[in-house]
Amino acid sequence: MNSLELHPLTESLLDAAIELDRVSLGGLWTRSGYQRELDSPNSELLVLRSNHLPLLGLGCLWAILDEAHITLLAIHPDYQRQGLGQALLLALLIAARRRNLAWATLEVRASNRLAIALYEKFGFAEIGKRPRYYPDNGEDALILWCRGLQSDEFAGLLQGWQRQINERLAQSNWQWTSAFPEIA
Repeated sequence: MNSLELHPLTESLLDAAIELDRVSLGGLWTRSGYQRELDSPNSELLVLRSNHLPLLGLGCLWAILDEAHITLLAIHPDYQRQGLGQALLLALLIAARRRNLAWATLEVRASNRLAIALYEKFGFAEIGKRPRYYPDNGEDALILWCRGLQSDEFAGLLQGWQRQINERLAQSNWQWTSAFPEIA
């Protein structure tokens, strides 16, 4: 089994985060962008690590009033389709719930069908479009929302997803070596 840890991004992992961003997102954020997130009390920046790789995944949300704006979700290309993206998205939703945020939102490339399917699995629904949002190719972004993060029903969904994700991770030979966040 490969070990798997989830924890906040630290200064010591900043170079690894920038490299992961480069290989999985094409260099979306700069060093100063990551530093700004590290310094912000309104930002939740989480990483997935393993015993043999510095970073497998990276996720970020901004707490804006009662909204969790998920700004980043990246899994190293060599480790995609193993349940790691699901685990990281679940951790971000748990973090949003802990911050007493009522809903979550994000933008996703209209052509990114795998990411859209992941978000829909976790209760996100399309509510709009940002035309020509992505500067590299002018592609539209879909705006997705997930409501009711503080409801008892959503807490039950989180627990169910956590069980499913742990089973999926085990099938992919992953095992948690640190505690996954508890669902409040």
